[in-house]
Amino acid sequence: MRRSAPTLALRLAVAGITGIAAVTGLTACSAPDTEAPPAPAGLTAQAGSATSVHVMWDAAAERDGVTGYQVFEADRLVRELPAEKTMVDITGLAPQTGYAFTVRARDAAGNLSGPGPAARVTTPAAKAEDRTAPTSPATTTARATGPRSAQVSWTAATDDTGVTAYDVYQGGVRIHTAGPGESTTALDNLRPDTVYTFTVRARDGADNSSADGPAVDVTTPPASGDGPGTAPAEFAATASPGTVTLTWTAPDTGDPTTEYELYVNGLPTTVIQFGAGAVPSGRAEHRLTVAEPAGTVWAVKLRARLPDGNWGSFSAERRITLVA
Repeated sequence: MRRSAPTLALRLAVAGITGIAAVTGLTACSAPDTEAPPAPAGLTAQAGSATSVHVMWDAAAERDGVTGYQVFEADRLVRELPAEKTMVDITGLAPQTGYAFTVRARDAAGNLSGPGPAARVTTPAAKAEDRTAPTSPATTTARATGPRSAQVSWTAATDDTGVTAYDVYQGGVRIHTAGPGESTTALDNLRPDTVYTFTVRARDGADNSSADGPAVDVTTPPASGDGPGTAPAEFAATASPGTVTLTWTAPDTGDPTTEYELYVNGLPTTVIQFGAGAVPSGRAEHRLTVAEPAGTVWAVKLRARLPDGNWGSFSAERRITLVA
């Protein structure tokens, strides 16, 4: 007599698994993710020279789960970028040529968004060899427009062949490019309760960049419910022979601030500690003995240890040149 195959319930019982929950756990599975993220918003394209275009777009919302972006020129994929990058220079283009750029967002499951509206741009004509950089913008101003946004303005620069773009830098990193006729721009995706140091450079059609215009600090306010700001205020750095002197105003954390972390050129370098009887009130000062050769450039910033043990927001960043 042929025996029938054991039922699922019997096989589970033999394995020591009983109950409806066990059966449900074996049979249930999550549906695959097939929903594409929304198309990137705020897409712009600005010709930086006769052969290059700067493409920018707004960062995706965290809830969209975007892990990267694909940049297309017409239907041709020209760059792939991780999610933290929302701007790119496309080079090797032809002078006096029209281009249409689109950007698609990609999520962890590989779903691609639609392209959204194209950003169209025409590269200018190529000019004779040009090695002369534009003048720097003479003034720079800025103000916070919210916990996560700011507005930066500058005065026009001059160039022998004409300025083609203005590049906005924060901490030595270019974060935005504006057109030659613009003198102000809005910056989004900033962090609340953070000090930003912005500079502006002018650029011409041969990609010659000016030196930085004057630096300007902006402190974004805390977001609703964040409490008072945690960044050291009015941070200054001064170099003298063999020494760097740092001064700042302690943040209002509700308790004396005894510990600060110092960053030099983007890396944590030392922790500055004040003893119980030496906690400064008002302005704080700390001197560093340096052995690096004269002419070495430091970019310095610091942040305070908060009463809850976490580090607060960074101060403004200051660039100094060491002296003998």
